[in-house]
Amino acid sequence: MALTNRQWILRQRPKGLVQPTDLELVESPVPDLKDSEVLVRTVYLSLDPTNRTWMNDAEGYLPAVKLGEVMRGLTLGVVEDSKSERFKKGDIVTPMSGGWALYAVVPEDGLRPVHRAPGLPLTANLSVLGMTGLTAYFGVTDVCRPEPGQTMVISAAAGAVGSIAGQIAKQKGARVIGIAGGPEKCRWLTEELGFDGAVDYKNEDVGEALDRLAPDGIDINFENVGGDIMNAVWNRMNVHGRMAVCGLISAYNATRPPPSPNFARIITHRLNIQGFLVLDYAPRAREMVAEMGPWLAEGKIQWKVHVDEGLESALESLNRLFTGDHDGKLLVKVSEEPA
Repeated sequence: MALTNRQWILRQRPKGLVQPTDLELVESPVPDLKDSEVLVRTVYLSLDPTNRTWMNDAEGYLPAVKLGEVMRGLTLGVVEDSKSERFKKGDIVTPMSGGWALYAVVPEDGLRPVHRAPGLPLTANLSVLGMTGLTAYFGVTDVCRPEPGQTMVISAAAGAVGSIAGQIAKQKGARVIGIAGGPEKCRWLTEELGFDGAVDYKNEDVGEALDRLAPDGIDINFENVGGDIMNAVWNRMNVHGRMAVCGLISAYNATRPPPSPNFARIITHRLNIQGFLVLDYAPRAREMVAEMGPWLAEGKIQWKVHVDEGLESALESLNRLFTGDHDGKLLVKVSEEPA
């Protein structure tokens, strides 16, 4: 009996938050496998801010999703059928180019095997030991390079990357201040994750809070947001400060560009600003696992996953990234985990 696929198709370019008419959930038959192809059933779909940028007809590190195409996204799944000598039924895999779909037919060279970490749930492979952890780890260790006693500020600090990045910086001896939305998230940062301070951007002036928490200025910024929040940090960076630009989520739904910082400060304060992409660090994943693994085993790094149920919820779930209505890594459970 032929399997029926369910796929989210991009129908129009969103303006602001994604609307129900921007994408369509359609059904279609799953095609027969050709030699060296593998049928993958999606178990988890990762929702990330970059998903929103791929919907725009704009230059990016990957091409925009074309109208009429399946929406791109990072997935983790299980092999349901295979005409490959490298993968067999039941293998857990991650397609290098996944999509918002129940099934995907993938050439064998477009798959990576997933090795379950002992004692950790499968969701760890899409969060703390996946691209999220990789982003946080190398953003801190390779780009920010905190030294003991330096003050580091992280925006979107209660998010998937920010929460892990802050804990890594603490392991490296930095003094860490997180910026997050709401008292509960700020309490989580300071009382459970060990941040030295937290700024609730929804209920207090960010600049005034930074003046209070970092009276001697800011040495390092792990930037995820941009806009007014980044400006507040920017204006308090110390001479020879370092900024790792991981994301600019405030601009992803914006219909007009957010405010920009005073770039003259790059000269006057000799700032070092570096953008980075996690894809550049994928070949070095073992370095991250080697150091992060013991921290996880010893409870020095904590992490959260927010899981929504069902592929049909993906569109609504994506907007959680921009409203802040989630904690930690955001995933959609598309189908059941393998036994």
